[in-house]
Amino acid sequence: MTNLYPFVLETLPYDYSALMPIIDEETVRIHHDKHQQTYTDNLNKLLIVNEGEQSKNLDELLNSNIQAIKNNAGGVWNHVFYWRCMTKPESVLLNDKVKNLLTKYFGGVEEFKTQFENAALSRFGSGWAWLVKTKEGKLEIVSTANQDNPLSDGNKPLLTIDVWEHAYYLNYQNRRAEYVKAWWSLVNWEMVGESIG
Repeated sequence: MTNLYPFVLETLPYDYSALMPIIDEETVRIHHDKHQQTYTDNLNKLLIVNEGEQSKNLDELLNSNIQAIKNNAGGVWNHVFYWRCMTKPESVLLNDKVKNLLTKYFGGVEEFKTQFENAALSRFGSGWAWLVKTKEGKLEIVSTANQDNPLSDGNKPLLTIDVWEHAYYLNYQNRRAEYVKAWWSLVNWEMVGESIG
C-alpha cells in the first residue's frame, strides 16, 4: 500500500476479469479506476492545502481531525485492503489455522459466515463488514459506515467486504444478500491467515 503523500492508485493484485463470474470485469474497472481513484485524488488535493497532515502515513490519516481527510484516507485504505482480501474464485481454500480460530470464536465456519453476512446485510446504507483482531487478540466481527475503518478503534482488519452499492450493483442490482453469499468463493484465506499472525 502506498503509505505516504502523494498517494497513488495501487494496482490491482490480479487482472480486472479475475473475479468473474462473481464480480464482473466492468464493475471491477469502475470500482477501482473511478471510485478508488477519486478517493486517492481527493486525499492528495486535501493534503495540498493541509500541509501539516502531509507527513502522516495512511494509517495515521484515518484518525485525522479533518473529517474530509479521514473520509478519503479511509476510502483509499479500505479499497486497497478489499482487493487484497479477494482472489480468483475457489483458488484459495480455508486452512486449518483459520478454521480452528473461527470455530473457537464463532462456533464454526458456517456460524462465522452467518454472523459476517448478518453484519454486511444489516449495515444501513453504505459501509463495510469486517473480521478483526482486537487489542486483546480476540477475533470479532464489526461493521463500519461509509469509509470508517476498524483501525480507528484499535482493531486490526483481517477480512472485509464492501457493501457500498457500487461494489455489486451492475451484477446484482439491489440484491446485496446474493452478492454477499457469492463473495465467499473469492476470499483469499491465505491472506487472512497471514494477517492473523
